[in-house]
Parts: sequence; C-alpha cells; structure tokens
Amino acid sequence: MKAPGTGNPYVFLDIKIGEQEVGRIVIELYADKCPKTAENFRALCTGEKGIGKSGKPLHFKGSIFHRIIENFMIQGGDFTNFDGTGGESIYGEKFEDENFDIKHTGEGIMSMANAGPNTNGSQFFICCTDCPHLDKKHVVFGRVVKGMMIVKILEVVEKDEEKPTDRCEVIDCGEIKPGESLGITDNDETADVYPQFPDDADISFDDAKIEEVMKVFADIKDSGNAFFKKQDLKTAMKKYQKSIRYIKYIKDKVWVGEKKDSAPKEFVDLEVSCLLNHALCCTKNGFYDMAITDSTERSLGVKLDMLHVQFFQGAASHLIKGSKVAQKLLEERSKKLQFDLGVGKEIIAFLNNFIQNSRFAGRLILTSIFQE
Repeated sequence: MKAPGTGNPYVFLDIKIGEQEVGRIVIELYADKCPKTAENFRALCTGEKGIGKSGKPLHFKGSIFHRIIENFMIQGGDFTNFDGTGGESIYGEKFEDENFDIKHTGEGIMSMANAGPNTNGSQFFICCTDCPHLDKKHVVFGRVVKGMMIVKILEVVEKDEEKPTDRCEVIDCGEIKPGESLGITDNDETADVYPQFPDDADISFDDAKIEEVMKVFADIKDSGNAFFKKQDLKTAMKKYQKSIRYIKYIKDKVWVGEKKDSAPKEFVDLEVSCLLNHALCCTKNGFYDMAITDSTERSLGVKLDMLHVQFFQGAASHLIKGSKVAQKLLEERSKKLQFDLGVGKEIIAFLNNFIQNSRFAGRLILTSIFQE
C-alpha cells in the first residue's frame, strides 16, 4: 500500500503502549483546505524545523497521548511538558484559527486542541466519534486513513481519570512521500503481505470468496510457522496473534447472521491451529497464563482436540506451580469441557517428563501439538 502520487500530504505516527509496539497511524493532512495548520502538523512529524523557542525539538517523536476520554477523543502533541500544558507550533508559541470549514463528523477526524480562540500550538486530538459540539471552536486539519484500530486500542487503555496509566508514546513519526509505502505491512520476505489490522486491508472481505479469505489466514499463519522453525518465537507469536485477529474480524464482522454457518471446516481447523500455535509460543516464552487462556477460555467455542487443550492447560500450570495445581486445573477443565479424566492423568505423567527432559518434551510438542 502506497501514498497517493498526488494530492494532500500523508504523515505517520508509530505508537507504543507500555512496552508493546502496537503499530502505525497514517494521516492525510488537508493541505488543500487549511494549508497553514496542515503544514504545522507535517513539519512537527518530520522534525525538520529544529529547536523551538522552548529549547525543545519541534518534533512529535517521543511525545505522548496524555489525555484520553473513551467515546470522545485521544489527545497528544505536548512535546515540552507532556501533560497538556505545553507544546509549541512551528510559527511560534501559538497561531490563529485558520478556518472552521471542516466539521467533526466522526471517528478519525484530526483537530487542533486549544485554550480558546487563536491559541493553536502543537497539541491535537483524534476523534473517536462524532463531535459536533467542537465545530466552530477547533480547526479540523486531517483524518486517519489507516490505523484506526490503533486509535481504538488507545481509546480503551487503562486510565487514572483521563491520564493513561501506561505510557502511550509516539516512538517515531514522519512524512510519507507520494508513491512511498505506507509502512503498515510486514516486509519480512514471507507470504504475509497484509496490514496488522484487517480494517486496513485493501480487501473487501464481505465480497471475497471463501478461498480468498482462507488464503489470507493461511499466509499469515504460515509466516508464523516460518519464524517458529527459525526459533524466532517473539515474531512467531506476533504472527499468530495477527492471524487470530483476522479470524476474529471475519467471525464478528462478516460471517454473522445467515452467513454464520457458512464457515468451512478448514476455517475452524485453521482457527484451532492458530490458537494452539500461539499457546505453544506463549508456553515456550514463559507467558503461561496466556497459554492457558488460548487453550481454554478462547477455545471453548471451537471444537479443539481436547488432548491438545488439556496439554497446554496442564503444561503451563505445571511450570508455574507444580503437578498438584496442574491436576486440579485438569479436573476443573475436564468437567467444564466434559473431557475424560483418564487422559488427563496420562498428561500429568507426561508432564513429569516435560520437566525432567526438555528436549524429549520439545520433540513431542512439535510432533503432536504444533499444527503445520
């Protein structure tokens, strides 16, 4: 996916929440309708203006989203004080309202934060819904074209009143020149050529044939398998998370209502495979609680191979607290899933080998659990 060859400028914000990099927000700036305001934001993305009067770089990189109100907006751009009291435009501390021609008509609208008329600086907000009460008060200068799911993730982060408890940081930003890649797909030489979030894909999933949808899922999952075989478990985990994200999107947004029963068996098998592969990566990376979640709560609506389910429940729990806890968890899950406890006891015996001989366990995992 590339920026248009002509027209308004495109810029990007790469976002990190806590220790997790969540992706890129791509923004079209309305230089054709409010050129001065758009140029201010563009230059603050590139950092090309150097040091401002405050003594700080005129640059969004390293700044944070300091104020978030669910069902309203997310606000950032204070690169001097990081709390909503600072910031600076490329024209000086403040500049005038350019015009109010564009309305706050829905999610993704970019608008200038201010402290009253003609007090625009560097602070901005992204609308999460219609905000008509802001019309004629704040200058709209752009819109999110890709990465709206990242805005939605930011919208619901844990907060202390309006302040996020985890740092929500712009770790990189800049301009995307005409014809350049938007940078929202993985360039890792695998079959996965899709954006992190299905909303951003240039695919009409509503109209796509089942085999076309299945190919997308398989390409992402196979990319995860490739990294798993290289023992790059961190990247493999991300790929399986991505495939699960796409599958959930199709289940929630496309295959609903009359289409709910149209999903082929291959779709269910692929979902099972992705869940188990992700659980395996979680277990090998030490994220045992997440492995248990993948193999139980998240998979109760899927016809999983119960041996695989119980293995991950038991293996993860055993590694955390020991075989007694694993046995108890297996008993609880067996009742919930109506699973034969006899197999659960066999797994407990196997878990002792899992602890005592990791190489042997690893071979068994790869042959009986890892879904090719």
